[in-house]
Amino acid sequence: MRLDIVRHLARVTEATCGELDGGRPKSSMSHHFRILRDAGLVQTRVAGTVHQNTLRLDELESRFPGLMKAILEHLLVEEMA
Repeated sequence: MRLDIVRHLARVTEATCGELDGGRPKSSMSHHFRILRDAGLVQTRVAGTVHQNTLRLDELESRFPGLMKAILEHLLVEEMA
């Protein structure tokens, strides 16, 4: 599920939790988002009752040059297969 979230966020600027839940329970998705935030991969911005999620690509690129690009390329190729 977390790979699906990262894969989706790689294709868009930001996405709501509802766009990323795939019909899964809110409690399960909250857990996945917390893991991704704690790992430093995702940033969540609260706008009223909506949570907007983005990948922290700039921060990750500055800390680990080329890593996210390689991972995302692999995920997108895997998705096409």
